Amino acid sequence: MSDPTTLDLGPQALVVARLAEGVTDAQLGGATPCPQYAVRHLLGHLAGLSVAFRDAARKDFGPTTDTRPDAVLPDVGPGWRGELPKVLEELADAWRDPAALAGATRAGSIDLPAEVAFAVAADELVVHGWDLARATGQEYAPDPAALRAAHAFLLQVAASGGEGPFGPPVPVPDDAPLLDRAVGLSGRDPHWTP
Repeated sequence: MSDPTTLDLGPQALVVARLAEGVTDAQLGGATPCPQYAVRHLLGHLAGLSVAFRDAARKDFGPTTDTRPDAVLPDVGPGWRGELPKVLEELADAWRDPAALAGATRAGSIDLPAEVAFAVAADELVVHGWDLARATGQEYAPDPAALRAAHAFLLQVAASGGEGPFGPPVPVPDDAPLLDRAVGLSGRDPHWTP
């Protein structure tokens, strides 16, 4: 994994916020690479994971850190356009505190080392940013440092014999762009289109 003490999630959080800003109301019902999510559900998931990983960084345990991500189908509320950028910023800010990386924490009802939770948060922002861009036809240029961190995390998952966070790895050529390799390791098809 990348050194979490040098990675700032802020630039990637901003990339995701800008993608969300580009989503039209007409696109909210559109398909995404997440099989059970429409765009609105993906946006709701991004908001929920931002809150959960913000609270995981703060070691503020409760419903936001104890609820499994698949417990309910996430959705957006009427104020999502203002709320999502705010919680993305709060997520990045919470992980800037050196204490966030110390010891253990909890996210998605799973206890894990704080450094692993940070890597998962980076991966979630990178891969779900790709999902959102693909689903809404937007250009996607993730923050290079966050992309490297997500790829390193996904390589470790694959090396341990684990499945990607979103399913079995999809084979991608070794000389493919780093984003395609990360997306493939996560269990997504880099060539997915709506």
